[in-house]
Amino acid sequence: MPKIGLQLWSVRDAIEEDFEGTVRRVAAMGYAGVETAFFPEHVTLRQAGQLFQSLGLKVAGIHCEIPDSDEEKETWLEMAEAYDCDRMVWHGWPRDNRYHTVADTIRWIEIYGEANVFARAHGLRFGLHNHWWEFEDHAGHTPFYYMLEHLPEDVFFEIDTYWAKTGGHDPATVVADFGERALLLHIKDGPAPAGQVINEQVVLGQGSLDIPGIVQAAGDASEWLIVEFDACATDVMHAVADSYRYLSEKGLGTGAK
Repeated sequence: MPKIGLQLWSVRDAIEEDFEGTVRRVAAMGYAGVETAFFPEHVTLRQAGQLFQSLGLKVAGIHCEIPDSDEEKETWLEMAEAYDCDRMVWHGWPRDNRYHTVADTIRWIEIYGEANVFARAHGLRFGLHNHWWEFEDHAGHTPFYYMLEHLPEDVFFEIDTYWAKTGGHDPATVVADFGERALLLHIKDGPAPAGQVINEQVVLGQGSLDIPGIVQAAGDASEWLIVEFDACATDVMHAVADSYRYLSEKGLGTGAK
């Protein structure tokens, strides 16, 4: 079964107040690992990496910028070493309308291809995370599907199942279509109305997404189920704990051993 992780962006406010205490609470909930995003300036990469290691938390993926400068390239290498993780994930924010045409999407493919070359040269793997706009159809052109066909096969995808549904697609169908290249899944729940951006997510199993169906469709391809809350309708720490419990008790993923 896939392992259960938490995207730490979900608890960013708590991290701002107490980084170590928050991460310790996450570990105590049973999570097997975490996915990193962007921490407060007072939290160093070394501090974070040592804390994760001491708590037995694996780093499932590292959200990062495109390595289009020497500074970003160096940051990539520092994060990969500190977190002992080779999966670098372009977070994909903010929205960029250059996905609307095939010609513009091809330019993105060139950018992503260059990032992938850098990743491979340093023993890393490069992947893409989606929001809703990468799954919106533009006169028959759906950007993420186009990139699935045209990017090098060693570029992986982190499918955010909630945003895929908001973009107008059935998440289970999406993860099945992306198959072995969907190494990581963002798992969250809520209203997810197609075409409407509502990010007040709820505890897994209490919203509109068929979580068991999504995990079943992924089969053995996805290594991690990563719980995430962009925003939460209730207390986010309770929701994070209850969402882990849902995945674990349903036998959909495994936590810490």
